[in-house]
Amino acid sequence: MIKELVHDPIFLGQKSENATSEDLDTAKDLLDTLNAYKDTCVGMAANMIGVKKRIICFDNDGKYMIMFNPEIIKFSKPYEAEESCLSLLGSPRKTKRYKKIRVQYHTADFKLRTKTFEGWTAQIVQHEIDHCNGVLI
Repeated sequence: MIKELVHDPIFLGQKSENATSEDLDTAKDLLDTLNAYKDTCVGMAANMIGVKKRIICFDNDGKYMIMFNPEIIKFSKPYEAEESCLSLLGSPRKTKRYKKIRVQYHTADFKLRTKTFEGWTAQIVQHEIDHCNGVLI
């Protein structure tokens, strides 16, 4: 189900709780909502639709990927980026990102996985994980 986006910086600034298998419906809603905004958005975190759970969904080279409880466990090659966010009003903001990251996460069947991302996809994943951590750009 497509959900309304949250714009409240106080809510968005709070850390999300770990997701469980009971949060699969939230992941589906997140994917539906991201699909609805696909022309202007490449990733979303569950708090953007009002649910404080560590779930992200993002464009991974043309195919959407969902992660539960993602954590960046390794990063390299810092750079300064400029990003916008559907949940935040105003112009793009500067932020520090890494060109290469390694992420540990759970799949939809809650199997633990690790994956390395580089470039644009790595930047998207970092932005969404920041949402889970209550970090706003």
